[in-house]
Amino acid sequence: MAAGRLSSIVRHPVKSIGWEVLDRVTLTPGQTLPGDRAWAVTHAATRFDAGNPAWAPKLNFVRGWGSPALMAVQAETLAPDRYRFTHPDRPALDADLSSDAGRAALLTWVAPLWPSVRPDPAAVVRVPGQALTDRSEPLVSVLSLSSLAHLGSQIGQDLSVHRFRGNLWFDGLPPWAERDWIGQEITIGPVRLAVQDHIGRCRATHADPDTGREDVDIMGLLDRTYGHTDLGLFARVITGGTIAPGDPVTAP
Repeated sequence: MAAGRLSSIVRHPVKSIGWEVLDRVTLTPGQTLPGDRAWAVTHAATRFDAGNPAWAPKLNFVRGWGSPALMAVQAETLAPDRYRFTHPDRPALDADLSSDAGRAALLTWVAPLWPSVRPDPAAVVRVPGQALTDRSEPLVSVLSLSSLAHLGSQIGQDLSVHRFRGNLWFDGLPPWAERDWIGQEITIGPVRLAVQDHIGRCRATHADPDTGREDVDIMGLLDRTYGHTDLGLFARVITGGTIAPGDPVTAP
C-alpha cells in the first residue's frame, strides 16, 4: 500500500458560492461531507421545483461556470445555516439562510457577481437530507496535491486548490497515481472510502480564486498534456470517523 497524508479539508456551504477550510471533520458512511453544498442558488430559467424540492443537475443553479467572479467568494460557517460571505469586490455579508431576510440578502449580494446576460439569480434553496452536489448519490471528492503541482508545472504557475472545489486534498503520493484507483478502496485515518469515478472539469476552473478572473485554460491544459479533462476522484464513505490534516492516507 502506498502512503501519503491528508493536507486539507474544504467545505462549500452554498453550491458555487464560497469555500471554507476546516480543521477536522467527521464523515458518516453513505453521506457527503457534512454541510457541503447544503444550499444552492437557482436562476430564473431553473427547473428546480421549490414546492417539491429534490436533487437537480447543476445547470439549474448559479455557478462558477457562468461567472468567474463567483470563484473568489469565501464562506465561513458562523452557526447552523448562518454564514459570512466575502469577496474582493463586495462588502462582507452575514446571512442566516434559514430566514427569508437572509436568503434575500444573499441574492442581492450575489447579483453584481453574476452576468446580466444570464438568467437572474432567483432563489436560495435546499433539499432536506440531500446535498446539492454535482452527483445525486452521496459522495465526497478526493484530490491530489501532487497531481495539481504537476499540472501547474506545465505552465510554470502554482494553481490554487480552490479552483477545483474539492473536499479532501492529500499529498505524498506520485502525481496522477489516483487515476488507477477506480473501483478500489483507500483509507484516510480511520475512514475507509470506495473510489467511484474520475471528476471531469469545467470552465469554472479557469478562474483565479483570489481575483475571480479567468487566467488559465485548465481544460485545454489538461487535454493537451494528459489527454483528459479530469482532476480528482469521487468516493463513497464506507467506514466513518473523524479526520484532520496530517492523517495518513493509504491507497493501492
